[in-house]
Amino acid sequence: SIIGQAFPYSPIANPSWMIPNWSYGIRDDDMQKVVDEVRSKGAQAVIVLSHNGMDVDLKLASKVRGIDAIMGGHTHDAVPYPTSVKNSGGQTLVCNAGSNSKFLGVLDLDVKGGKVAGFQYKLLPVFSNFLEADKDMQDFLDQAHAQKVKFQGKEFVANDQLNKVLAKNDTLLFRRGNFNGTWDQLICDGLIETQNCEISLSPGVRWGTSLVPGQDITYEDMMTEVGLTYPNVTVNEFTGERIKEILEDVCDNIFNPDPFYQHG
Repeated sequence: SIIGQAFPYSPIANPSWMIPNWSYGIRDDDMQKVVDEVRSKGAQAVIVLSHNGMDVDLKLASKVRGIDAIMGGHTHDAVPYPTSVKNSGGQTLVCNAGSNSKFLGVLDLDVKGGKVAGFQYKLLPVFSNFLEADKDMQDFLDQAHAQKVKFQGKEFVANDQLNKVLAKNDTLLFRRGNFNGTWDQLICDGLIETQNCEISLSPGVRWGTSLVPGQDITYEDMMTEVGLTYPNVTVNEFTGERIKEILEDVCDNIFNPDPFYQHG
């Protein structure tokens, strides 16, 4: 049986006005009820596909019995081997396979006598240039890139804009961790220069592609990093006290010692 767990704090980590009627939460008691239900119906293996984040999944695994494995996302950790978490019903494997299709988490379960007797796990790196493209998907992408797009009063072929070279990269550009990924720093430096402000803030989202020194930075590369659901840039006046409050609130969301209170 496969159970889905949506991100529990969408209205906190995202603009609440965009999702006014959403209410999820971690709800480990409800998770236990669902696990018990599918087990009672004969499920020999129970897998949770989770958007909680690694720390939250580790705590969830300690509180809910009957889950064989949690395959998670949100924090985008490339975990080479699952963490085994003990609980009142035995143990649960918790794994995470990074972001942007850099890796594929492959979990093979050995099911005997109505339960999981063993497992094998591999975190496989994906070298897309060596893989044959799926024809239907490639055709879909080619059509999307060939379409004409109107933006800010201009019309252009999408692929022409995506391939436009914006700059030559002279460092390793990456986005990983909560602080000072070089992509994040480049975005913040660009905001300061273009918006004529003293301080810029951009979410350290921990996901994104990387560029090595000497590569061109294309429009598509930039859009891969900043093409968010809510990409608006605003310039506001803040007191030092207000900036401190914002940063402390963000730190509490990310580093709260209780994973169930981590919202970032």
